[in-house]
Amino acid sequence: QVQLVESGGGLVQPGGSLRLSCAGSGILFSINHMGWYRQAPGKQRELVATMSSGGSTNYADSVKGRFTISRDNAKNTVYLQMNSLKPEDTAVYYCNRVPVRVNYWGQGTQVTVSS
Repeated sequence: QVQLVESGGGLVQPGGSLRLSCAGSGILFSINHMGWYRQAPGKQRELVATMSSGGSTNYADSVKGRFTISRDNAKNTVYLQMNSLKPEDTAVYYCNRVPVRVNYWGQGTQVTVSS
């Protein structure tokens, strides 16, 4: 059974930084195409960053240059470093495969960017 556990969210001022973590069990991130998704209140869930099994990365235009996805194979953990945060980055952040597996969704971690 796959379990994804996100952590690292919190309240941060505009311009601040956070690093999110996604720890996985029952799935090897090193051989899967993984992504970070987010869902803001009243909006659909969107894909913001991906990393292929080979290490290639892609980003949504809205976060390009500010967010960095990375992976630690030894810890089977995927990270999302978020810099220069904006109020519009406020959302619940999730990790999942790309494309998603519906039964892989975790609880997510709340990120709130506000002064």
